Amino acid sequence: MRLKSSIWVKAYVRRCQVAGVSAYIVRHGDDDAGAIFIRINRLDGSSDLFGPAPAGLADLNLERQWMRHGKGDPLPDSEADGMLEREIRFDSDLWIIEVEDREGRHFLDGSIAGELSQLR
Repeated sequence: MRLKSSIWVKAYVRRCQVAGVSAYIVRHGDDDAGAIFIRINRLDGSSDLFGPAPAGLADLNLERQWMRHGKGDPLPDSEADGMLEREIRFDSDLWIIEVEDREGRHFLDGSIAGELSQLR
C-alpha cells in the first residue's frame, strides 16, 4: 500500500532538512493521493524538475518512482515554471515541493525511473 501523499511529503521535507537543505511546500495538493512534483532550485537561474514516473516506467514493487523532466540538464527557471503551470491546469490536486540546493541534490536515492541508483 502506498503512503498518503501528505505523509510522504512531510517525510521528504524532513529528509532534506536533516541534510541541511531548505525544502518548502509551495503547493499543497490532495492529502491522500495528490501527484507530487519536486523542483530542485539550483539558485543560479536553473532547476531540476522531477515528477511521478508514468505507470509503465514505475516498478510495481517500489513505493514511488520519479522521472526527470528535460533532457538530463537543469532547465531554465522559466521553463520549469511553465511545465509546473501546465501540470496544475491538468491536475489541480498536485503538490509542488521546492528544494534549494546549489549542488542539485534531490534525495530521491534509487527511485528515479530508468536509473538503477541516483546517489546525488
